[in-house]
Amino acid sequence: MFSLIIRGRKPLELHKWLNFRVSLNPSAFSSASDVSLQDTQKGNSFTVSYLVESLGFTTKLAESIWTTDKGCNLVSVLALLRSHGFTDSHISTIIKTYPRLLLQDAESSLAPKLRFLTSRGASTSELTEILTKVPKILGIKKDKALSRYYDFVREIIVVADKSYYSLPEGSAQGNKLRNVLVLRDMGVPQRLLLPLLISNHHVCCGKEKFEETLKKVVEMGFEPATFRFVEALRMHYQLSDKTIQEKLSFYGKLGFSEGDVWEMFKKNPSFLPLSEKNVLNSIEAYLGLGFTRDEFAVLVKCHPQCLNYSAELVKRKTEFLVKDMNWPVKSLVSNPTVLGYNLEKRTIPRCNVIKALMSEGLLGSELPSLGSVLVCTDHAFLKRYVMKHGDDKKLVAELMAVFTGGHVS
Repeated sequence: MFSLIIRGRKPLELHKWLNFRVSLNPSAFSSASDVSLQDTQKGNSFTVSYLVESLGFTTKLAESIWTTDKGCNLVSVLALLRSHGFTDSHISTIIKTYPRLLLQDAESSLAPKLRFLTSRGASTSELTEILTKVPKILGIKKDKALSRYYDFVREIIVVADKSYYSLPEGSAQGNKLRNVLVLRDMGVPQRLLLPLLISNHHVCCGKEKFEETLKKVVEMGFEPATFRFVEALRMHYQLSDKTIQEKLSFYGKLGFSEGDVWEMFKKNPSFLPLSEKNVLNSIEAYLGLGFTRDEFAVLVKCHPQCLNYSAELVKRKTEFLVKDMNWPVKSLVSNPTVLGYNLEKRTIPRCNVIKALMSEGLLGSELPSLGSVLVCTDHAFLKRYVMKHGDDKKLVAELMAVFTGGHVS
Protein backbone atom coordinates (compact mmCIF):
# COMPACT_ATOMS: atom_id res chain seq x y z
CA MET A 1 0.00 0.00 0.00
CA PHE A 2 2.66 2.50 0.93
CA SER A 3 5.45 3.22 -1.50
CA LEU A 4 7.72 3.89 1.45
CA ILE A 5 7.51 0.32 2.68
CA ILE A 6 10.59 -1.61 1.69
CA ARG A 7 9.38 -4.47 -0.45
CA GLY A 8 10.81 -7.94 -0.89
CA ARG A 9 11.83 -10.58 1.59
CA LYS A 10 12.14 -9.25 5.12
CA PRO A 11 15.43 -9.92 6.94
CA LEU A 12 15.40 -11.99 10.10
CA GLU A 13 15.88 -8.97 12.34
CA LEU A 14 12.86 -7.22 10.81
CA HIS A 15 10.63 -10.23 11.40
CA LYS A 16 11.51 -9.94 15.08
CA TRP A 17 11.04 -6.19 15.20
CA LEU A 18 7.60 -6.35 13.61
CA ASN A 19 6.46 -8.17 16.74
CA PHE A 20 8.46 -6.03 19.12
CA ARG A 21 7.52 -2.62 20.51
CA VAL A 22 10.59 -0.68 21.37
CA SER A 23 10.02 0.87 24.80
CA LEU A 24 12.24 3.91 25.02
CA ASN A 25 12.96 6.48 27.67
CA PRO A 26 14.04 9.69 25.87
CA SER A 27 16.72 10.28 28.50
CA ALA A 28 18.21 6.88 27.74
CA PHE A 29 20.04 8.33 24.77
CA SER A 30 21.83 10.96 26.82
CA SER A 31 24.45 8.60 28.15
CA ALA A 32 24.96 7.15 24.69
CA SER A 33 25.10 10.41 22.79
CA ASP A 34 28.89 10.52 22.79
CA VAL A 35 29.39 6.81 22.15
CA SER A 36 31.42 6.31 19.01
CA LEU A 37 31.54 3.36 16.67
CA GLN A 38 34.98 2.46 18.00
CA ASP A 39 33.59 2.31 21.52
CA THR A 40 31.08 -0.36 20.51
CA GLN A 41 33.84 -2.55 19.14
CA LYS A 42 35.39 -3.05 22.58
CA GLY A 43 33.33 -6.15 23.10
CA ASN A 44 30.05 -7.92 22.82
CA SER A 45 29.19 -7.32 26.46
CA PHE A 46 29.23 -3.52 26.08
CA THR A 47 27.08 -3.57 22.96
CA VAL A 48 24.52 -5.99 24.35
CA SER A 49 24.38 -4.03 27.60
CA TYR A 50 23.91 -0.79 25.67
CA LEU A 51 21.05 -2.23 23.62
CA VAL A 52 19.31 -3.64 26.67
CA GLU A 53 19.81 -0.82 29.14
CA SER A 54 19.63 2.19 26.80
CA LEU A 55 17.19 1.01 24.14
CA GLY A 56 15.07 -1.45 26.09
CA PHE A 57 15.79 -4.46 23.86
CA THR A 58 15.51 -7.95 25.28
CA THR A 59 18.84 -9.67 25.85
CA LYS A 60 18.00 -12.25 23.20
CA LEU A 61 17.19 -9.61 20.60
CA ALA A 62 20.27 -7.55 21.50
CA GLU A 63 22.53 -10.59 21.07
CA SER A 64 20.86 -11.40 17.76
CA ILE A 65 21.49 -7.89 16.45
CA TRP A 66 25.13 -8.08 17.49
CA THR A 67 25.74 -11.46 15.87
CA THR A 68 24.30 -10.17 12.59
CA ASP A 69 26.68 -7.19 12.67
CA LYS A 70 23.88 -4.74 13.37
CA GLY A 71 25.16 -3.67 16.76
CA CYS A 72 27.89 -1.39 15.45
CA ASN A 73 25.63 -0.01 12.75
CA LEU A 74 22.91 0.76 15.27
CA VAL A 75 25.12 3.01 17.37
CA SER A 76 26.55 4.70 14.27
CA VAL A 77 22.99 5.46 13.11
CA LEU A 78 22.21 7.09 16.46
CA ALA A 79 25.44 9.10 16.32
CA LEU A 80 24.65 10.21 12.76
CA LEU A 81 21.19 11.43 13.73
CA ARG A 82 22.59 13.41 16.66
CA SER A 83 25.19 15.02 14.39
CA HIS A 84 22.32 16.36 12.25
CA GLY A 85 20.59 18.00 15.20
CA PHE A 86 18.17 15.27 16.29
CA THR A 87 17.59 15.38 20.04
CA ASP A 88 17.07 12.43 22.36
CA SER A 89 13.33 12.98 22.13
CA HIS A 90 13.43 13.07 18.31
CA ILE A 91 15.43 9.83 18.13
CA SER A 92 13.14 8.10 20.62
CA THR A 93 10.09 8.98 18.57
CA ILE A 94 11.73 7.96 15.28
CA ILE A 95 12.74 4.52 16.53
CA LYS A 96 9.32 3.82 18.04
CA THR A 97 7.65 4.86 14.80
CA TYR A 98 10.10 3.38 12.32
CA PRO A 99 12.43 0.83 13.99
CA ARG A 100 13.68 -0.56 10.68
CA LEU A 101 15.66 2.67 10.26
CA LEU A 102 18.25 1.02 12.50
CA LEU A 103 18.75 -1.63 9.84
CA GLN A 104 20.05 0.94 7.37
CA ASP A 105 23.78 1.35 6.94
CA ALA A 106 24.67 4.70 8.47
CA GLU A 107 27.37 5.73 6.00
CA SER A 108 26.27 4.19 2.72
CA SER A 109 22.49 4.60 3.04
CA LEU A 110 21.33 7.04 5.70
CA ALA A 111 24.07 9.69 5.59
CA PRO A 112 23.68 10.41 1.84
CA LYS A 113 19.94 10.98 2.30
CA LEU A 114 20.45 13.45 5.13
CA ARG A 115 23.18 15.27 3.15
CA PHE A 116 20.90 15.42 0.10
CA LEU A 117 18.00 16.93 2.04
CA THR A 118 20.32 19.42 3.73
CA SER A 119 21.81 20.43 0.35
CA ARG A 120 18.31 21.31 -0.86
CA GLY A 121 18.06 23.98 1.79
CA ALA A 122 16.33 22.14 4.61
CA SER A 123 17.19 23.78 7.92
CA THR A 124 18.05 21.71 10.98
CA SER A 125 14.75 22.55 12.69
CA GLU A 126 12.72 21.76 9.58
CA LEU A 127 14.61 18.53 8.91
CA THR A 128 14.22 17.23 12.44
CA GLU A 129 10.53 18.20 12.62
CA ILE A 130 9.57 16.55 9.35
CA LEU A 131 11.64 13.37 9.70
CA THR A 132 10.52 12.87 13.29
CA LYS A 133 6.87 13.01 12.22
CA VAL A 134 7.32 10.93 9.05
CA PRO A 135 10.56 8.91 9.40
CA LYS A 136 9.45 6.49 6.66
CA ILE A 137 10.70 9.09 4.19
CA LEU A 138 14.19 7.85 5.02
CA GLY A 139 13.23 4.45 3.60
CA ILE A 140 13.19 5.90 0.06
CA LYS A 141 16.23 5.03 -2.02
CA LYS A 142 16.14 7.38 -5.03
CA ASP A 143 16.86 11.10 -4.64
CA LYS A 144 14.00 12.13 -6.92
CA ALA A 145 11.40 10.20 -4.95
CA LEU A 146 12.96 11.27 -1.65
CA SER A 147 12.74 14.91 -2.72
CA ARG A 148 9.13 14.56 -3.89
CA TYR A 149 7.82 12.98 -0.70
CA TYR A 150 9.82 15.30 1.52
CA ASP A 151 8.30 18.29 -0.27
CA PHE A 152 4.81 16.81 0.06
CA VAL A 153 5.16 16.33 3.78
CA ARG A 154 6.81 19.74 4.18
CA GLU A 155 3.79 21.41 2.61
CA ILE A 156 1.51 19.83 5.21
CA ILE A 157 3.71 20.19 8.27
CA VAL A 158 5.70 23.36 7.71
CA VAL A 159 3.90 25.44 5.10
CA ALA A 160 0.48 24.89 6.64
CA ASP A 161 -0.77 28.36 5.71
CA LYS A 162 -0.03 28.07 2.00
CA SER A 163 -3.13 28.46 -0.17
CA TYR A 164 -3.85 25.49 -2.40
CA TYR A 165 -5.55 27.80 -4.88
CA SER A 166 -2.12 29.11 -5.90
CA LEU A 167 -0.76 25.69 -6.80
CA PRO A 168 -0.26 24.86 -10.50
CA GLU A 169 -2.94 22.64 -12.02
CA GLY A 170 -2.51 19.60 -14.20
CA SER A 171 0.30 17.54 -12.65
CA ALA A 172 -0.48 14.51 -10.51
CA GLN A 173 1.81 15.89 -7.81
CA GLY A 174 0.08 19.27 -7.84
CA ASN A 175 -3.38 17.72 -7.74
CA LYS A 176 -2.43 15.36 -4.93
CA LEU A 177 -1.03 18.14 -2.79
CA ARG A 178 -3.99 20.40 -3.56
CA ASN A 179 -6.49 17.70 -2.60
CA VAL A 180 -4.69 16.83 0.64
CA LEU A 181 -4.65 20.52 1.57
CA VAL A 182 -8.39 20.71 0.84
CA LEU A 183 -8.94 17.84 3.27
CA ARG A 184 -6.71 19.55 5.82
CA ASP A 185 -8.78 22.71 5.62
CA MET A 186 -11.94 20.64 6.11
CA GLY A 187 -10.59 19.39 9.42
CA VAL A 188 -9.05 16.03 8.51
CA PRO A 189 -6.26 15.58 11.11
CA GLN A 190 -2.60 15.32 10.17
CA ARG A 191 -2.38 11.69 11.30
CA LEU A 192 -4.90 10.79 8.58
CA LEU A 193 -3.49 13.12 5.93
CA LEU A 194 0.06 11.81 5.94
CA PRO A 195 -0.85 8.23 4.90
CA LEU A 196 -2.80 9.72 1.97
CA LEU A 197 0.16 11.86 1.08
CA ILE A 198 2.67 9.01 0.85
CA SER A 199 0.29 6.33 -0.42
CA ASN A 200 0.24 4.94 -3.95
CA HIS A 201 -3.56 5.01 -3.83
CA HIS A 202 -5.03 7.43 -6.37
CA VAL A 203 -7.82 8.79 -4.18
CA CYS A 204 -6.11 12.19 -3.96
CA CYS A 205 -4.49 12.30 -7.40
CA GLY A 206 -7.45 13.33 -9.54
CA LYS A 207 -9.40 16.55 -9.68
CA GLU A 208 -12.97 16.19 -10.94
CA LYS A 209 -13.42 12.68 -9.58
CA PHE A 210 -11.91 13.67 -6.25
CA GLU A 211 -14.29 16.62 -5.95
CA GLU A 212 -17.27 14.46 -6.91
CA THR A 213 -16.31 11.73 -4.42
CA LEU A 214 -15.67 14.24 -1.67
CA LYS A 215 -19.10 15.79 -2.21
CA LYS A 216 -20.79 12.39 -1.85
CA VAL A 217 -18.96 11.58 1.37
CA VAL A 218 -19.75 14.97 2.89
CA GLU A 219 -23.43 14.67 1.94
CA MET A 220 -23.58 11.29 3.66
CA GLY A 221 -22.67 13.00 6.93
CA PHE A 222 -19.20 11.57 7.62
CA GLU A 223 -17.21 13.62 10.12
CA PRO A 224 -13.89 14.82 8.57
CA ALA A 225 -11.97 14.34 11.81
CA THR A 226 -12.62 10.57 11.78
CA PHE A 227 -10.91 7.64 10.09
CA ARG A 228 -14.25 6.60 8.60
CA PHE A 229 -14.35 9.82 6.56
CA VAL A 230 -11.07 8.93 4.84
CA GLU A 231 -12.09 5.29 4.48
CA ALA A 232 -15.41 6.30 2.90
CA LEU A 233 -13.50 8.56 0.50
CA ARG A 234 -11.29 5.64 -0.51
CA MET A 235 -14.19 3.24 -1.02
CA HIS A 236 -16.33 5.68 -3.00
CA TYR A 237 -13.36 6.66 -5.15
CA GLN A 238 -12.46 3.12 -6.16
CA LEU A 239 -16.02 2.01 -6.98
CA SER A 240 -17.72 3.23 -10.14
CA ASP A 241 -21.40 4.19 -10.15
CA LYS A 242 -22.12 1.02 -12.11
CA THR A 243 -20.33 -1.15 -9.55
CA ILE A 244 -22.16 0.52 -6.67
CA GLN A 245 -25.51 -0.19 -8.34
CA GLU A 246 -24.48 -3.82 -8.79
CA LYS A 247 -23.57 -3.99 -5.09
CA LEU A 248 -26.95 -2.53 -4.10
CA SER A 249 -28.72 -5.03 -6.35
CA PHE A 250 -26.76 -7.93 -4.85
CA TYR A 251 -27.54 -6.94 -1.26
CA GLY A 252 -31.15 -6.36 -2.28
CA LYS A 253 -31.38 -10.02 -3.28
CA LEU A 254 -30.11 -10.93 0.18
CA GLY A 255 -32.93 -8.96 1.78
CA PHE A 256 -31.16 -5.67 2.53
CA SER A 257 -32.78 -2.43 1.38
CA GLU A 258 -30.73 0.34 -0.23
CA GLY A 259 -31.13 2.30 3.00
CA ASP A 260 -29.76 -0.68 4.97
CA VAL A 261 -26.69 -0.82 2.75
CA TRP A 262 -25.86 2.87 3.14
CA GLU A 263 -26.39 2.72 6.90
CA MET A 264 -23.99 -0.22 6.98
CA PHE A 265 -21.57 1.79 4.84
CA LYS A 266 -21.60 4.61 7.39
CA LYS A 267 -20.62 2.14 10.11
CA ASN A 268 -17.98 0.32 8.08
CA PRO A 269 -17.14 1.67 4.58
CA SER A 270 -14.71 -1.17 3.86
CA PHE A 271 -17.47 -3.79 3.61
CA LEU A 272 -18.85 -2.46 0.30
CA PRO A 273 -15.99 -3.58 -2.00
CA LEU A 274 -16.24 -7.19 -0.75
CA SER A 275 -16.84 -9.65 -3.56
CA GLU A 276 -20.14 -11.51 -3.82
CA LYS A 277 -18.25 -14.76 -3.28
CA ASN A 278 -16.75 -13.52 0.01
CA VAL A 279 -20.13 -12.32 1.26
CA LEU A 280 -21.84 -15.61 0.38
CA ASN A 281 -19.04 -17.55 2.08
CA SER A 282 -19.49 -15.37 5.15
CA ILE A 283 -23.22 -16.06 5.23
CA GLU A 284 -22.57 -19.79 4.94
CA ALA A 285 -20.06 -19.63 7.81
CA TYR A 286 -22.47 -17.87 10.17
CA LEU A 287 -25.38 -20.16 9.30
CA GLY A 288 -23.13 -23.15 9.92
CA LEU A 289 -22.46 -21.87 13.43
CA GLY A 290 -26.14 -21.78 14.34
CA PHE A 291 -27.19 -18.26 13.35
CA THR A 292 -30.51 -17.99 11.54
CA ARG A 293 -30.77 -15.82 8.41
CA ASP A 294 -32.72 -13.21 10.36
CA GLU A 295 -30.10 -13.19 13.12
CA PHE A 296 -27.35 -12.85 10.53
CA ALA A 297 -29.17 -9.88 8.98
CA VAL A 298 -29.47 -8.16 12.36
CA LEU A 299 -25.84 -8.91 13.14
CA VAL A 300 -24.60 -7.36 9.89
CA LYS A 301 -26.85 -4.30 10.07
CA CYS A 302 -25.60 -3.51 13.56
CA HIS A 303 -21.98 -4.43 12.96
CA PRO A 304 -21.13 -4.76 9.24
CA GLN A 305 -17.49 -5.42 10.17
CA CYS A 306 -18.69 -8.98 10.70
CA LEU A 307 -18.51 -9.45 6.94
CA ASN A 308 -14.79 -8.65 7.01
CA TYR A 309 -13.89 -11.24 9.63
CA SER A 310 -12.39 -14.51 8.47
CA ALA A 311 -14.59 -17.60 8.78
CA GLU A 312 -11.93 -19.31 10.89
CA LEU A 313 -11.79 -16.52 13.46
CA VAL A 314 -15.57 -16.24 13.66
CA LYS A 315 -15.81 -19.99 14.21
CA ARG A 316 -13.20 -19.99 17.00
CA LYS A 317 -14.81 -17.07 18.81
CA THR A 318 -18.39 -18.30 18.40
CA GLU A 319 -17.60 -21.85 19.49
CA PHE A 320 -15.76 -20.58 22.56
CA LEU A 321 -18.56 -18.22 23.60
CA VAL A 322 -21.45 -20.57 22.77
CA LYS A 323 -20.05 -24.05 23.44
CA ASP A 324 -17.45 -23.39 26.13
CA MET A 325 -19.17 -20.53 27.94
CA ASN A 326 -22.80 -21.49 27.19
CA TRP A 327 -23.99 -18.07 26.05
CA PRO A 328 -26.80 -18.41 23.48
CA VAL A 329 -26.23 -17.32 19.88
CA LYS A 330 -28.78 -14.54 20.37
CA SER A 331 -26.39 -12.97 22.92
CA LEU A 332 -23.82 -12.54 20.15
CA VAL A 333 -26.51 -11.04 17.90
CA SER A 334 -27.29 -8.51 20.64
CA ASN A 335 -23.58 -7.77 21.20
CA PRO A 336 -21.98 -8.22 17.74
CA THR A 337 -18.86 -6.21 18.61
CA VAL A 338 -17.60 -9.15 20.71
CA LEU A 339 -16.76 -10.95 17.46
CA GLY A 340 -14.14 -8.29 16.83
CA TYR A 341 -12.43 -8.59 20.21
CA ASN A 342 -9.10 -10.35 20.55
CA LEU A 343 -9.84 -13.87 21.76
CA GLU A 344 -6.58 -14.50 23.62
CA LYS A 345 -6.01 -11.03 25.05
CA ARG A 346 -9.54 -9.96 25.97
CA THR A 347 -12.21 -12.63 25.71
CA ILE A 348 -10.52 -15.67 27.26
CA PRO A 349 -8.94 -13.88 30.28
CA ARG A 350 -12.27 -12.33 31.25
CA CYS A 351 -14.16 -15.57 30.75
CA ASN A 352 -11.61 -17.39 32.89
CA VAL A 353 -12.42 -15.01 35.74
CA ILE A 354 -16.13 -15.73 35.31
CA LYS A 355 -15.44 -19.48 35.34
CA ALA A 356 -13.39 -19.12 38.53
CA LEU A 357 -16.16 -17.13 40.25
CA MET A 358 -18.83 -19.64 39.21
CA SER A 359 -16.76 -22.56 40.43
CA GLU A 360 -16.62 -20.87 43.85
CA GLY A 361 -20.37 -20.27 43.80
CA LEU A 362 -19.90 -16.49 43.84
CA LEU A 363 -22.09 -15.69 40.83
CA GLY A 364 -25.09 -17.82 41.56
CA SER A 365 -26.39 -20.35 39.09
CA GLU A 366 -26.87 -18.03 36.14
CA LEU A 367 -24.15 -16.91 33.78
CA PRO A 368 -23.76 -13.11 33.67
CA SER A 369 -24.83 -11.40 30.46
CA LEU A 370 -22.33 -11.41 27.62
CA GLY A 371 -22.39 -7.64 27.44
CA SER A 372 -21.58 -7.13 31.12
CA VAL A 373 -18.52 -9.38 30.78
CA LEU A 374 -17.03 -8.35 27.44
CA VAL A 375 -18.52 -5.02 26.34
CA CYS A 376 -16.77 -2.82 28.90
CA THR A 377 -13.29 -1.54 29.71
CA ASP A 378 -10.80 -3.61 31.68
CA HIS A 379 -11.22 -1.19 34.56
CA ALA A 380 -15.00 -1.63 34.59
CA PHE A 381 -14.70 -5.42 34.32
CA LEU A 382 -12.23 -5.69 37.19
CA LYS A 383 -14.30 -3.39 39.36
CA ARG A 384 -17.45 -5.39 38.62
CA TYR A 385 -16.09 -8.91 39.05
CA VAL A 386 -12.78 -8.74 40.94
CA MET A 387 -12.45 -5.68 43.15
CA LYS A 388 -15.92 -6.18 44.65
CA HIS A 389 -14.32 -9.05 46.60
CA GLY A 390 -11.77 -6.66 48.13
CA ASP A 391 -12.37 -7.99 51.62
CA ASP A 392 -10.86 -11.31 50.55
CA LYS A 393 -7.34 -10.33 49.46
CA LYS A 394 -6.38 -13.91 48.67
CA LEU A 395 -9.34 -14.31 46.31
CA VAL A 396 -8.61 -11.00 44.59
CA ALA A 397 -4.99 -12.05 44.06
CA GLU A 398 -6.10 -15.39 42.62
CA LEU A 399 -8.61 -13.73 40.29
CA MET A 400 -6.00 -11.23 39.10
CA ALA A 401 -3.65 -14.12 38.39
CA VAL A 402 -6.36 -15.78 36.33
CA PHE A 403 -7.09 -12.51 34.52
CA THR A 404 -3.48 -11.81 33.61
CA GLY A 405 -2.69 -15.44 32.81
CA GLY A 406 -4.80 -15.46 29.65
CA HIS A 407 -5.20 -19.23 29.52
CA VAL A 408 -8.34 -21.33 29.33
CA SER A 409 -9.06 -22.85 32.71
